[in-house]
Amino acid sequence: MNLLLPELQDLKYKSLPQRVRVISELWMQSEMYCPACGSEHLIKTPNNTKSADFYCDNCKEIYELKSMKGDTGKKILDGAYYAALERITSSANPNLFVLNYLDYNIINLTLVPKYFFTPDMLQMRRPLSQSARRAGYIGSFILYDKIPAQGKIHVIQDQNELAKSQVIENYKRAYNLKIKNLDARGWLIDILNCVNKIDNKIFSINNIYKFISELESKHPGNHNIRAKIRQQLQLLRDKNFIEFLGGGMYKKL
Repeated sequence: MNLLLPELQDLKYKSLPQRVRVISELWMQSEMYCPACGSEHLIKTPNNTKSADFYCDNCKEIYELKSMKGDTGKKILDGAYYAALERITSSANPNLFVLNYLDYNIINLTLVPKYFFTPDMLQMRRPLSQSARRAGYIGSFILYDKIPAQGKIHVIQDQNELAKSQVIENYKRAYNLKIKNLDARGWLIDILNCVNKIDNKIFSINNIYKFISELESKHPGNHNIRAKIRQQLQLLRDKNFIEFLGGGMYKKL
């Protein structure tokens, strides 16, 4: 895999973001495979296709690409808030590729499967002022730091390409966490994030109970948080992300 973006001199676009969008899409077409099924190439969608930049002709998975200079940080700039919210809550939500570059060198390429997104991962931006060209427009941010580590599948990490077989295997493992119902998905991701915040590989259910106030604020309609925690830990156990050791003790796998 070539880790250099093409330096095209004859692009009609003058703005850097537009140029980066074009050359990063060209790179994806040339170099990237489908991490869901392993098909050798991804196909560019027609221009102006909503919420999708590529698709796999074999498994029909769709992908969106966000490219940025430097590190991703905690937030990723996204499009119109209500359109993005509708996309996240629909079955047509695309998988997300996040590409980081410096001086045309690709530093990282990370895949976030579509079933790791929940509505609370989308932040509304302030409406544009009445003097702006698109007055009243409300944009959005994807809160990248809310996505659990299990939902960030590395394809390129620190300028090192991971083996294709490993990427596909990591995708399949993450696929075990697929839940269509948004409320159930939100609970599973919240508990997974709580587990990830615990430093030790072996932890107790009391370690998770320390997050009760945080979970109550996120799920005010649930009045039996402890039971919900136990339910989600059992689900993570069944999906082979943690192991139950007995006596209220668990092990991260």
